[in-house]
Amino acid sequence: MTLGFQIYDNFFHPRLNYDIAMSLLSAHKESFPNFRCGRQPKMPAIVGGLRSDAAIQLATMLSLYKFPQLSYASVHQGLSDKSKFPFFYQMVPNEASQYEGIVKLLKHFRWTWIGLVASDDDSGEEFTLPESLCTERCHPGYSRKAKEGKPFCCFDCSQCPEGTISNQTDVNQCDECPKDQHPNQHQNQCIPKGITFLAYDEPLGMGLATAALSFSLLTALVLGIFMKYQDTPIIRANNRDLTYLLLISLVLCFLCSFMFIGRPGRMTCLLRQVIFANAFSLALSCVFAKTITVVLAFMATHPGSKMRKWVGKSLSKWVILFCSLIQLGICGSWLVASPPFPNLDMFSLPGQIIVECNESSGAMFYNVLGYMVFQAIASFTVAFLARKLPDTFNEAKFISFSMLVFCSVWVSFVPSYLSTKGKYMVAVEIFSILASTAGLLGCNFAPKIYIILLRPDVNTKKLFLKKRNSVN
Repeated sequence: MTLGFQIYDNFFHPRLNYDIAMSLLSAHKESFPNFRCGRQPKMPAIVGGLRSDAAIQLATMLSLYKFPQLSYASVHQGLSDKSKFPFFYQMVPNEASQYEGIVKLLKHFRWTWIGLVASDDDSGEEFTLPESLCTERCHPGYSRKAKEGKPFCCFDCSQCPEGTISNQTDVNQCDECPKDQHPNQHQNQCIPKGITFLAYDEPLGMGLATAALSFSLLTALVLGIFMKYQDTPIIRANNRDLTYLLLISLVLCFLCSFMFIGRPGRMTCLLRQVIFANAFSLALSCVFAKTITVVLAFMATHPGSKMRKWVGKSLSKWVILFCSLIQLGICGSWLVASPPFPNLDMFSLPGQIIVECNESSGAMFYNVLGYMVFQAIASFTVAFLARKLPDTFNEAKFISFSMLVFCSVWVSFVPSYLSTKGKYMVAVEIFSILASTAGLLGCNFAPKIYIILLRPDVNTKKLFLKKRNSVN
């Protein structure tokens, strides 16, 4: 037995369907239906196209000549419409399953064309066309996956792995998108990645900027109150110049938050950590100097104490200068050896390009933080040891609590910072800046503001106690 085939293409033109039907019914290239000249094999069956309208057009003509016809469309419709395929149902009735080899269909969440029909020839011998091994087509977003132990033309359709796409049908493997693009939801096209950074016009950036500005204005207000009441006993007893410098450094700490908001640039990345570190070191140096001053002032009140020569503004200035220069040296070596720079992180977040500042040297960054925590611990230790000094010098209690808040914030900052990405990493650092600075402001100055504005009688009493202790 010899099996041949003819393939025709209608180029999606319905008119050509009739020309194809005439060609199938004619013996030669000329369209002469019903004319048989010479030896011509019988055509066992005709397979229609994907479109149901094309199948109907062919069926209209070929059913007159008793040619069995099967269409992809008939499978797709589940052989449910007998009015469109009357001759198919005449040749292949419901009980056709008893005629072995006449039709084989497999139906699936998608339809699949598997079989084809054949009929008896003139001699009465039954023969069957070989079974097709074609599978459904793998649409874009999928790739072919060979079935183990099956012929090469049998395959499954596997969805593209995450981060890859296929934009054609029946591809053997999916492709990765360019670095600045990512797959769309259906994984059949690469689309540009979004640009992300902590911007002023988004709720998170706007909220942090508002908080930083509000705390800055509040600190400036406290500074104004202290300058207005600078001759009152409580302010005079707490080293006015040192207090003013501490408040100014706290304003700078709040304002440095703005350098972390907005799209990072070259100068922003170069200076923001340096300004932040030195502003905080200045504030902590002032706190440490106040703590040392409190302890020495109490020790100097004892008769014959040699500490009297150390009590004064010069000691505070040297403490602040020495502590601040250490942090300045760490930041300077950071900028010289490995300065921060703006960077595009294309891989940390799916579908996003993170515009960030690359700190370049993680070791230098944590050295800066480590020195700040060291300053805070030193201030806390001295203040804690001096917490039980007489009430005239009870500022050590507030310093102890403020340093405890400061250390708690920055110790919890490290794991939070390392566990976030993109703009949320920046937001964590800004929040730590605001929280720790607010702790310094509230713990050190809220009690004094309360006394200055609401308890002037206590203010006078403190001055009296200080004079009495000095005389004794």
